[in-house]
Amino acid sequence: MHASATAAADFQMWMTFFVIVTAFALYAWEKIAIEVTSLGVLCVLMVFFYIYPIAGTTSHGGTVANVLSAEVLLSGFSNSALITVLALLVIGQGMVRTGVLDLAAHGVLKCCGGTNWLAIFAVLFIATVVSGFLNNIPVVVIFIPIMQALSERFDMSPSKLMMPLSFAAILGGMTTLIGSGSNLLVNSALLGIDQKPFDFFDFTIPGLVLAGVGLVYLLLIAPMLLPDREGMAETLVGGKTGGKQYIAQVTVGKSSHLVDKKAVGGIFPALGNMTLRMVQRDEEAILPPFEDYQARAGDVLVVAATRKEIQEALARDPEGLYPDLEEAGAGAVPHRGGHTFQEMDESEGNYDDGELDDSGTPWHGGERVLAEAMIPPASRLIGQTLPQVGFRFKTHCIVLGVQRRSRMIRTRLTDIRLQAGDVLLVQGRPADVNALRTNQDVLLIEWSASELPAHHHAKRAGTVLLSVVVLAATGTIPIVIAGLSGAAAMVALGVLNVRQAFRAVDTKILTMIPAALAMGAAMHATGGAHFVADLVMGMFDGAGPWMVLSVFFITMVVLTNVISSKAMAVLFTPIAVDLAISINAPIEAFAVAVVFAANCSFASPIGYQTNLLVMAPGHYRFIDFARAGIPLILILWGVFSFFVPWYYGM
Repeated sequence: MHASATAAADFQMWMTFFVIVTAFALYAWEKIAIEVTSLGVLCVLMVFFYIYPIAGTTSHGGTVANVLSAEVLLSGFSNSALITVLALLVIGQGMVRTGVLDLAAHGVLKCCGGTNWLAIFAVLFIATVVSGFLNNIPVVVIFIPIMQALSERFDMSPSKLMMPLSFAAILGGMTTLIGSGSNLLVNSALLGIDQKPFDFFDFTIPGLVLAGVGLVYLLLIAPMLLPDREGMAETLVGGKTGGKQYIAQVTVGKSSHLVDKKAVGGIFPALGNMTLRMVQRDEEAILPPFEDYQARAGDVLVVAATRKEIQEALARDPEGLYPDLEEAGAGAVPHRGGHTFQEMDESEGNYDDGELDDSGTPWHGGERVLAEAMIPPASRLIGQTLPQVGFRFKTHCIVLGVQRRSRMIRTRLTDIRLQAGDVLLVQGRPADVNALRTNQDVLLIEWSASELPAHHHAKRAGTVLLSVVVLAATGTIPIVIAGLSGAAAMVALGVLNVRQAFRAVDTKILTMIPAALAMGAAMHATGGAHFVADLVMGMFDGAGPWMVLSVFFITMVVLTNVISSKAMAVLFTPIAVDLAISINAPIEAFAVAVVFAANCSFASPIGYQTNLLVMAPGHYRFIDFARAGIPLILILWGVFSFFVPWYYGM
């Protein structure tokens, strides 16, 4: 009878290993959607352990017929780590939508001036710090165009900078409990096997040591190892060569940063990358060269600028780029500080503060979209100006710029007579921009629509993030409560609507984490974790605890660069605990090894999503990640092997 029970237990353990290995192979193969693989794993485990249940005892001494019932295996969907990760994704989306990180990054670049190494270090340092509190993916998305700008300013190839950006964000994830989803999953796995969980800053000191060493490597050594490639990266990220020029109109308001700025050498540097074509001052037209020009309130500047430059100008001075809000014949419109409106979101019924013009259309607040529309040959707009056709009143969209390929235009935007083939850069609410599809006078360029940052909500978003971090870090409330409350606050305060919040939820994470937790629970209940720990101990019989810890760390790092770091974090946590207990070493040191190893996805692009994000902008090949990532892994392995055992008194 005993032999039969042992055989059954062995069968359950080896079947669990088979499911885990198969799942990892499918995750790495990527031919089947990750969501399908994850749900398939859950279904297989539920069916198998329903047919071959594992009896056990409860914490109160009672018996349970099946410790791996369907309820237990599906409990990952209500796991606090999963809810926290998803909540942090929503909070991160709020930070992206309000442009907080973008504004902060540009401010840092401005302070760094023309010192290339200082500016690059500043960007990498900020990316590292921010990644300790936000999901790494939006952080890298925000900083990719900034790195592109640095590469152009200092005449460097983007391939020298993009990979260090991804690596810096990954390093930042090592420093706090919410730095990455893997950290939270290790914490949740510790709770699942009745071990003491981490506090917010428990591994911050060793994490900062590894991140600091890694930053030095990224600044001094990585650029020498990375290839010098040009070409595709510039057009993908939107560099100088990839932008179409629009004619736009900037009105200098009384509080504008342009007031009293002077032209230097015939150009007007206060406009940044925009090119000044003409100045309209009352009835006088000032043409180049602009030798003695000094901007005054009320001046109308006709400029040539790319879409990206116009969007950045909207962030600095949203009023100045609305050209026809005050045109005679188009209706008098209140300036900023005039009438208040309540804008209703087209789908959610949410309201937001902003400015209202005579057509009842908001321009400064709410959800706004920037898109491009072409004038077709049969359009009734041909030969007329924007105020004459009443474009703003008919479409509830405002034209920010006009692109015409045939010749250079030196006239106010509102005085341009439209021609067939002109491309209009328009701004409006999503519903109004979508309505242009049915307008026979313009042809909406479908792929061109993009959401504008809601800068007027930046303070709210920043306050929510700071509150979540402070409450979680001080232990005032649990992290899951702080995170979920922060996500709800983003919606309640109007930073995001419900649709945008749900769009931030990653379905891969939503399905993979419960599957990984189910595999971890199965490995622990069937004795698989203890079996692997004994196997490792047999390989290092007589070795000291620090040696076992060091080899365990590098083994996990190798696996992390091949398969999902989140799955590795969950599955190796019980192994780490059993290993620490068997050699009488601090459990926390081995748990920290899992945290750091799961964040060492440097040697391949498939190890971490941010690596995939920078592949195209950096024009990288697969081998490039091994070239720059393996030396970083070896350096961090050495630092970890000496510092962490000393730090935990091993």
